Amino acid sequence: MNCKPTNDRPRTFHLTVAYDGTEYCGWQVQPEQRSIQSELERVIRPLAGRPVRVLGSGRTDAGVHAIGQVARCVLPVWKADTVALQRAINSKLPNDIRVKAVRETRERFHPIADATGKQYQYLVQVGGSRDPFANRFVNRVGGPIDHSAMQSAAAKFVGCHDFKAFQGTGAERPSTVRTIHSARWIPRVATGPTGAELEGEHWCFEIDGEGFLYNMVRNLMGTMLEVGRGKKPLDWIDEVLASRDRKMAGPTAPPQGLFLCRVDYPDEVFQVEEPDVIE
Repeated sequence: MNCKPTNDRPRTFHLTVAYDGTEYCGWQVQPEQRSIQSELERVIRPLAGRPVRVLGSGRTDAGVHAIGQVARCVLPVWKADTVALQRAINSKLPNDIRVKAVRETRERFHPIADATGKQYQYLVQVGGSRDPFANRFVNRVGGPIDHSAMQSAAAKFVGCHDFKAFQGTGAERPSTVRTIHSARWIPRVATGPTGAELEGEHWCFEIDGEGFLYNMVRNLMGTMLEVGRGKKPLDWIDEVLASRDRKMAGPTAPPQGLFLCRVDYPDEVFQVEEPDVIE
């Protein structure tokens, strides 16, 4: 008498998604607009055999990009492996969205509730001519910029703080306290499609934390640039944090320089239960 697993129960999948957000209204489905979520749901629906909700680890705004966004989908009838699923999804997606990896997860995996950390990067060009090929992915600002002051400003955000002053309107949370593990400015060499170096100075702001508020990274960016340009002193950031008032902080930086790079999860998320067996 042979035993074999039953494969007729729904399967839950973790998708790592990369996209150029320029042509989209953002991650979230919006009426009569193209979104990353709606494109994924359109493609996955035939694979599921019914309408399916693709849940993301968080919403990115219009013009914001991702290297490592995470999404969950549940397929009731998928029999093949994760590689086949990745290929099936990518074969129908537009060229500016790609699923980089697929992993099966436990049934109750939730991309928001189960996340333990995230990393964002924000790319800045200081001075130099605007490059038509980099324009979608870099925020160009006029110089000069005091990079030592920018590093010191970034260090102010590390640790556990109330970031209410950096929360965008429209997505208030019960708690605005977040823990930032690291925040730093990294010089980078930027090249165009022919390999030639682009004009100006190029920097990447990298920040890791347990979680982020709506528009928080872009608001941190706008605030640090106020310090870097000499418009505000370094101690002003302490005052902004203490105020818990969005009006006290700097302006919201443009979306095109921002990338969601990574979302972290505990190993238990990927410990899939063994299917039942029948005789």
